Amino acid sequence: MRSSTVVRSLLVAASTALVVAAAPPVSAGADPSSTSTSTTHGTVVPTGSPTATTVDGPCPHRVNTPPAIDDSEVVAPGKTAPAPLPVPSPAIGGERLGGCGVVADPAAGPVPRKLTSKGWLIADLDTGTVIAAQDPHGRYRPASTIKILLALVALDELDLKDRVVATVDDWSMEGDACGLGPGGRYTVDDMITGLLVVSGNDCANALSRELGGYQQTLDKMNAKAKELGALDTRAATPSGLDSAGMSTSPYDLAVLFRAGMQNDDFRRMTGLATYKFPGYPPRKDVPGDTAHPGYMMATSNTLLRDGVPGMTILGGKTGFTDDAKKTFVGAAEKDGRQVLIVQMFGLNEQDNSYHQQAVRMFKYGFAAPASVEVGTLNAEAEETTTAAPAEEEDRSADPRAADTGSDSLALGALPLTLIVVAALAVAATVLFRVRRRRRSAEDDE
Repeated sequence: MRSSTVVRSLLVAASTALVVAAAPPVSAGADPSSTSTSTTHGTVVPTGSPTATTVDGPCPHRVNTPPAIDDSEVVAPGKTAPAPLPVPSPAIGGERLGGCGVVADPAAGPVPRKLTSKGWLIADLDTGTVIAAQDPHGRYRPASTIKILLALVALDELDLKDRVVATVDDWSMEGDACGLGPGGRYTVDDMITGLLVVSGNDCANALSRELGGYQQTLDKMNAKAKELGALDTRAATPSGLDSAGMSTSPYDLAVLFRAGMQNDDFRRMTGLATYKFPGYPPRKDVPGDTAHPGYMMATSNTLLRDGVPGMTILGGKTGFTDDAKKTFVGAAEKDGRQVLIVQMFGLNEQDNSYHQQAVRMFKYGFAAPASVEVGTLNAEAEETTTAAPAEEEDRSADPRAADTGSDSLALGALPLTLIVVAALAVAATVLFRVRRRRRSAEDDE
């Protein structure tokens, strides 16, 4: 082979090595043709890998919530939408919870029929055993079920006996309301109760002010979620009104509600079918206005309000927005066993209401043998929290060269590339010099 041909071949090989070494690694079992990736706690995982698929194919909501149908998540000009949360790998709560299809044990019998929820979960409230689920880590909008997280933070930080004066901003909040009126004086107990019983957005606004302000409250809510191992959850509004970046999952809602039920005050509040809520004084901006008396608020949880024959409803939290659709998390007791259910991204149907679907889920959970277990809600937070998302890490190298969990003695892609290119460049230089010497010798002859 001519030396010039060798040089060209070596340079082409060097370029090829650079491209190949810089390309992201493909996990075993992944589709080599897929170039789409998702970050999982600092590790780049191709979306075609086993952690992101089931036998039914790719999980559509593993990373992002379903597409919005309105403009509630449009960000303000000059701002960008929050990046998706990292996807934990392996799945929190057990390997079987990593898919998006139905996961169940045949020993429990057929799963409940005609469930309209895209994501749902049934678990034992006491033990944390997951009995059955569908898309348990799928990311969906929580709607007002996120108020559970706000309640947990408020119960941690505020004194239930402290009194708060409501403002016009509280009174003006969009959506469901407790009935706060400007100038009215309410205890923190009143407001957390109203938050859980009638899903009051006005109470959420007032509690956020008491917790230090809107953004500070969101920071505290998200820190609490992370502490509890609810890593699919990001609160973007304290009330659950849709906003860019908001997400949770059936698994996370189960974890949050179960944590709440371990608090005596939360358990008391969420189990109330009615509550006497205080009134407020005449409004100064309304001529001739008179005092507004208190009223008896009634729960938005129809299971608790109407009861279910054969079981005791312990409490729950409802939610609905156009983008989130219907959401619910709640618990019931029968014969000493307590069962928790979660419903997300579902709808009422004619002769198949969300209430009726919830009852079938509870019945399935109570009938399941105690030995049935497809996962657990008991994953420890310290075991599930790993590296920060790639965009938050201090990395000087190409982020595509992130640790993939391989042997720590293996060379990273970028160092290997530099070695290969340097070696080939040296070889090319040597051959070029040899060729010049040959030409000089021929000229001398």
